[in-house]
Amino acid sequence: MIRLLLALLLSGTFLPAKKRPNILFLFADDQRADTIGAHGNPHIQTPHLDRLAKEGFSFRKNYCAGSFSGAVCVASRAMLMTGQHWMSLPREKPQANWGSNRTLPALLKKSGNYQPFIIGKWHNGKKTLDQSFSNGRSVYMGGMADHTDFQVQDLKDGKLSDKRPAGEFSSTVFANDAISFIQKAEKENPFFLYVSFMAPHDPRNPPKKYREIYYKNRPPLPKNFLPEHPFQNAPQATSGRDEGLAPWPRTKEMISDQLCEYYGLVTHLDNQVGRILSALKKSEHANNTIVVYTADHGLAMGSHGLLGKQNVYEQSMQCPLILSGPGIPKGKSSEAFTYVHDLYATLCNLVKVKPENKIDSEDLTEIIRGNAKEVRKSLFLPFQDNQRSVNDGKWKLHIYPQINHRLLFNLKEDPHEIKNLAQNKNFSKQQKRMEQLMIAWRTNLKDSYPLQSEKQLPFKPSYNNNARTLDRWQPMWIREKYFDGRNDPDHGKK
Repeated sequence: MIRLLLALLLSGTFLPAKKRPNILFLFADDQRADTIGAHGNPHIQTPHLDRLAKEGFSFRKNYCAGSFSGAVCVASRAMLMTGQHWMSLPREKPQANWGSNRTLPALLKKSGNYQPFIIGKWHNGKKTLDQSFSNGRSVYMGGMADHTDFQVQDLKDGKLSDKRPAGEFSSTVFANDAISFIQKAEKENPFFLYVSFMAPHDPRNPPKKYREIYYKNRPPLPKNFLPEHPFQNAPQATSGRDEGLAPWPRTKEMISDQLCEYYGLVTHLDNQVGRILSALKKSEHANNTIVVYTADHGLAMGSHGLLGKQNVYEQSMQCPLILSGPGIPKGKSSEAFTYVHDLYATLCNLVKVKPENKIDSEDLTEIIRGNAKEVRKSLFLPFQDNQRSVNDGKWKLHIYPQINHRLLFNLKEDPHEIKNLAQNKNFSKQQKRMEQLMIAWRTNLKDSYPLQSEKQLPFKPSYNNNARTLDRWQPMWIREKYFDGRNDPDHGKK
């Protein structure tokens, strides 16, 4: 028995609970990859994320792996928690039915004696919450809300309390609770603290001083800005809530204002992340905690004439990923293709916990340690049954099955996906090769959705400003600014 324990210790597959590092998981909502100063954006203020990047390892080509739903965060969180690609999850209600997959927090608790604790957003239903966490504070069981006016619940021994007013701005509330947890956490057993923010998801209503930072010093519009998207990329493009947050055609002035408000949310979030990291550094857990900062996906924000994330363009599926802590090099980065759900296998390896289920997640630790350059040579982004893309680092192919349309981009020369080469015969060889690459991905994931439609939908989108959907979470000043002050009878019903 002693020999067995010694072998396990030497192999690194077993660690006493008190020797395992804590995990502080900071999860943003709808954050584009290009909204961090240290990652190349001189127009945004993110000093605390910049410092985290300096103290850790950044993955610069990190993506959400598409979605089964227009609510992309639901799919992204399901993949993160299970380590499974959405096409590997049960097809019936995959947002809230994860089958027998042991979720990341549940696995860490069972095999590593971790204390899982949730703060913030949970958008996958009570059943999956029960599979993952027993305790938490200020849990928001929904997708979005007015950051200044929403209700939360506390989780104790698997039971949710009655709803109560959150009381402050969402990012502040969640940061306060995270700080309190860190200050009170004991050293005996490691913790997995999951802090799931609602920012920078709309409503884009940061505290006034944060949006005024950018009104006074406006960031440039996206290089791929368009007034309208030129074709029907998905049903949500004309009927979805996200795309209806501003009228068509998009004007430069309107996109500029929304971008200032979005940047304001990011900067306010950055300040709250800074408060959490400061509390961690002052605590007894400072030298034994892995910090993860990522987001569920990106957001269009005027790119290609779109506002939301229901598309497979780079800005909507790409999102930040930074890790820091014991054993993680400082100030390093990688251009390797990664998915958000790769964190499942990666964190398991970093804390020496073995996954129980077959997972699609790839372990990124050898990249972090400098022993490997990549875990995959290409990237596949399937979105519902209406969009597919594959990316090999230079070339990217989009296929839109419902309208039988294709896009081909040379990302090395055209990183913003502006110049479509799909109809250029000079690039037919590249297109054919990318088609074969997509077939290989589809075969591996058992993607049965057709790539061509016999009953082709109309190519041109039909934009109708009168049909724009106003959700009850938009505060009055946003209603007046972007919705002509219209009222919603459901406003205020929580």
